[in-house]
Amino acid sequence: MTNQDPNGNGYHSDTQPKLLWMPEKDRIHNSRLYQFMVELSEKKNILYHDYNQLHHWSVSHSEEFWSMVWDFCKVEGAKKPPVAFCPPESTTPAKDTQWFPYAKLNYAENLLRDWRTRAAADAIIFQCEGDPEQRQHLSWQQLYRQTSQVASFLHNHGVKKGDVVAGYLPNIPQTVVAMLATASLGAIWTSTSPDFGTESVIERFGQTQPKVLFFAQGYQYNGKPVSYRDKVAEVSASIPGLEHVVEISAVAPSPGQSTKTAIPDTVSQHFWHDILDSTVPCELGFTPVPFDHPLYILYSSGTTGKPKCIVHSVGGTLLNHLKEHQLQTDIRSGDRVFFFTTCGWMMWNWLVSGLACGATLVLYDGSPFYPDGNVLWQLAEQEQITLFGTSAKYLETLEKQGYRPKDNTDLSSLRTLCSTGSVLAPEQFDYVYDAIHDDIQLASISGGTDICGCFAIGNPLGPVYRGECQGLALGMDVQVFNDNGQAIYQQQGELVCRNSFPNQPVGFWNDPDGSKYHNAYWNSFPGVWHHGDFVSLSSTGGMVFYGRSDAVLNPSGIRIGTAEIYRQVNRLEEVKDSLVIGQNKGTDVRVVLFVQLTEGEQLTDELKARIQKTIREHCSPRHVPEVILAVKDVPRTKSGKLVELAVRNIVHNQPVKNIGALANPESLEEFKDRDELKI
Repeated sequence: MTNQDPNGNGYHSDTQPKLLWMPEKDRIHNSRLYQFMVELSEKKNILYHDYNQLHHWSVSHSEEFWSMVWDFCKVEGAKKPPVAFCPPESTTPAKDTQWFPYAKLNYAENLLRDWRTRAAADAIIFQCEGDPEQRQHLSWQQLYRQTSQVASFLHNHGVKKGDVVAGYLPNIPQTVVAMLATASLGAIWTSTSPDFGTESVIERFGQTQPKVLFFAQGYQYNGKPVSYRDKVAEVSASIPGLEHVVEISAVAPSPGQSTKTAIPDTVSQHFWHDILDSTVPCELGFTPVPFDHPLYILYSSGTTGKPKCIVHSVGGTLLNHLKEHQLQTDIRSGDRVFFFTTCGWMMWNWLVSGLACGATLVLYDGSPFYPDGNVLWQLAEQEQITLFGTSAKYLETLEKQGYRPKDNTDLSSLRTLCSTGSVLAPEQFDYVYDAIHDDIQLASISGGTDICGCFAIGNPLGPVYRGECQGLALGMDVQVFNDNGQAIYQQQGELVCRNSFPNQPVGFWNDPDGSKYHNAYWNSFPGVWHHGDFVSLSSTGGMVFYGRSDAVLNPSGIRIGTAEIYRQVNRLEEVKDSLVIGQNKGTDVRVVLFVQLTEGEQLTDELKARIQKTIREHCSPRHVPEVILAVKDVPRTKSGKLVELAVRNIVHNQPVKNIGALANPESLEEFKDRDELKI
C-alpha cells in the first residue's frame, strides 16, 4: 500500500503488516462509532464509510466535529455558540484557540447523570489485593449519596470554586467519591498514589497548595499491609495553606503499627466514616463553570527536574474522554470497564470518566501478580469486564511467566483490551491473540499526562495490525515531522499535532506568562504541538512507536528508537528486563545496554554474543550495543515507564533530580562509577 505525501514529495511504501483481527459486521454496526457515522451521514447527506475518511473530516471540520461529539454523547450543560474562538491577533491559532468560550457545565454532573435511572445497579466494583471474596459494590444511588455528603463537608469547610483538593490515596472507591465531590463544587482535584515518597509528594502538592488533603491510613501490596501515616504527617506539615485532612480506613493496620497520624496542630483532622455518619445526604448542587475551568492538576514524572503541574479543563477533559470512550474504544452504557492503574497516573482520570457513559468502573488496588498472575483475569471473568486496560510491561511479564489467561478463565465478555505506558512490541500482539482472546479489539493507545488523553488510539470499525496503534485520534491532525518540520510518511520522526483540540492543557500551575507551557510543547516547531515521541505513520493508517524522542540513540548520526532494541532483547528467555542509553564517546555516541537477567542466569560472553547477534539480524549493525552490562533491577517510574534519561545522567556524572518519583530508586546505584563505562 502507498500514501501520498501532502507536501508533494511523491509516494512512499512499506511492507504490509500482518493482519491479526477484523471486527465482524454485527460488531461494527452495533458500535457507537458506527452510529456516530450514520448520524453524520444523515446530517451531511454524504456516506462516511471508513475511519480514514471520518478522521479527515474531523480534522478539516474540527469545530463541527467537536460540536457533534457534544450532542452525540449528550453532554449536560449549556453549549452556546461559537464552538471555538481564536483572537484575531494570534500568531499561533493551534495554541490560542479557545473551545466553547460561552459554554457552562459541571464534570461531576455529567458523571452522575445516570444515577436515577440506574440507581440500584453497580456504579463501582472494588477488589483489594488478597481479598477476592470480599468485593465492595457501590450502587449509583450510593455513589450519588456519598458524593453529596462529602461535597457538603467540603462546602461547610470553606472549599469553593477554584480551590484545590488533593488525594494521597490508593485506587479505592472513596477516591472517586472525593474527586466527584470536589468537581461538583467547581474546585480542582489533584492526586498521587501512596507509594510516592514524601519528597515527591511535597514537590507536587507543595506547588499546588491544596486546602484539603484526603489520605488512607494504609494500603495492601504484595501480601502485606503498608502504613504511610508517617509520610502523611510529614507531607501535611510541609504544604503551605493546608487547612484540613480527611483520613480513610482502607486496610487494617499490621500488629505494632501506629493507629494515629501525627497531624500538625494548624491542620484540622477529620475521618471519612464520621462524614458519612454525621452528614445528611441532600440534593447535589452542581456548580456550573466555563468549559476551560480547571478540573485536574496532573504531574509530569519529575525524573529530570521539578514535576510540571499540568492543568486540565472541565470541558476539554470530559469531551475528549467521551470521544475516546464511546467512539474509539466502544464503551456503552452498562459496560464494565477496568484499567490497572494508580491514582498517580492519568489513566485513573481516564478510567473515572467512564461513569459519563453509564459504565460500571471496576477498581483494583494491589499487585497484579499476587498471589499469582491469574488474579486480574479472575476478576475479569467474575465481573464480566468488557474493557480491560493495562500496560505493555504487564503483558510482556505475563508471557514470560507462561500465563495463558484464556486457558483458565472465561473471558467471553471481553470486547476490548487497551495497552499503554510503553511501546507494545509486535510479539505482545501475538501473545494477546494467542493466550488471552482471539476475537478482541487490541487497542495500543498512546498520548499522556500532557493531554490527559491519546493521539493514537483504537478504532472499533477497523482491523488490528501487528505492532501498530490502530489509528490517529479523531479531531486531531496528528502528523510525523522530520527535523526540518516537514510531514513525512513511512519514515521515523517526531509526533506532532497541527491543529487545536479541546483537551490541550489550560496551562501550567504557577506559570503566569505561559512561558513554561510554551517551551514544553510549542517551541520545537512554531505553532505546532510537539509531543516528544519518536514514531512513524504506517501504510495502513496506523502508527508505530519507537520510544521517547529524548531517549533516542544517535550513533554516527543515525537516530534509533529504544523500543526497537527492547523488542529484540526482552524476547530472550534469559532477560527479564532491559534499558539502553547512548553514552558520549568523543564526538560520537556508543550504545550501552543494561540487562536484568532472570533468576539463576549469568551474563556470559556467549549470552552477550547472542544478544548482539539478535539485534544485528533483526535491527541493524547500528543498533548493536558496544557494551552490555548486567544489573539487578531496571529503574522505572511509578507508572512503569523506563527512565533512560536518569540512567544517562548517572553514566555521564550528571545529577538526577526527584528520584522519589521512581518505583525503585535504589536501582540507580548500580549504574554509578562502573569501570566498564569509563572512557
